[in-house]
Amino acid sequence: MTTLSTPLPLGGSGTIPTTVENSESSTAQSLGRLVLHLSLAAASLLVAIFLAFHGYIAWSLSHPKVAALSSNPKLAKNLDYSEVTFPSADRRTLVDGWWIPAIGSHKTVVLSHGYGANREEAWVPMYDLADLLHGLKYNVLMFDYGFANNKRPVPATGGRTESKQLVGALKFARQQGSEQLIVWGFSMGAGTALQAALQSEPIDAMILDSTFLPDDNTVYYNISQQVKLPKYPSVSLIRWFFPMMSGTRMEQIPSAKVQHTSFDFPILLIHGTADNKAPAYLSENVAKSQKNALSNLWVVPDAIHEMIFRTHPEEYVQRTTAFLKHVDEDFTAKNLSTEWVQI
Repeated sequence: MTTLSTPLPLGGSGTIPTTVENSESSTAQSLGRLVLHLSLAAASLLVAIFLAFHGYIAWSLSHPKVAALSSNPKLAKNLDYSEVTFPSADRRTLVDGWWIPAIGSHKTVVLSHGYGANREEAWVPMYDLADLLHGLKYNVLMFDYGFANNKRPVPATGGRTESKQLVGALKFARQQGSEQLIVWGFSMGAGTALQAALQSEPIDAMILDSTFLPDDNTVYYNISQQVKLPKYPSVSLIRWFFPMMSGTRMEQIPSAKVQHTSFDFPILLIHGTADNKAPAYLSENVAKSQKNALSNLWVVPDAIHEMIFRTHPEEYVQRTTAFLKHVDEDFTAKNLSTEWVQI
């Protein structure tokens, strides 16, 4: 009779069930680790998508889609003009534009278009404005900011590099014999004009319509019109990505400074209360800081962004031409006074 060295397990023994329990425990742990890894991967993917989306917003802000030019002053209003190219004040970019001369005139209006548009800016409408000014014996300079230049595009920077391009436009107009220089700006083109005014090139007056200045509040104000995002961390992420896309930090845009600077020339500010792109307080802040007796603020009830010329044409023309007349009279009086002093 053979004796077994290891006894067979008796009924009810726990040896075999323990092996099954260990197997089940190992399977549960593996499933748990898989779920954890999948959760971490999903969370990482969501974070990556969130970051990429804000990077895309920063890229879109610095690379707006701008339509190609569709006409010219001759075709649109039978105005004689010449194609011109001049350097920005920092010599980093070349600027293309149209010079519309008024024979014998030594006064010029430089038109400063807004973000996402070119020198035509049809909804203003810019050709009508150029025609009006030409009839008032002003030379007119229309030009494209770098982000609107289809031949040599550069990123939009919220006015930092654009202000150098505007100063280049003022220098060009001065070289054409202009003695009186006025900037007429729209939206970011108006905000850019204020940034240019912090620099050394003399300016005799400004008309600023629907002034936009980029900062945390106004950037979020515009983004929230398109997509609902939390202000923080969204604004912080956009500020982080923006220099990568544009070469400019938000801190380099003097939005607060221009709102609280008293400029030595008159400014007519125009803004609508229903503006959903540039809050009216921007123009109100600028207006409060002005000391020049000719400076004024026209707030238009229920008017929307950059559409005041279209919706209130008669009053718009009356107010702006009256302002230009006062500026011209003041300019002439100062010149006569200077001539008498020199005599």
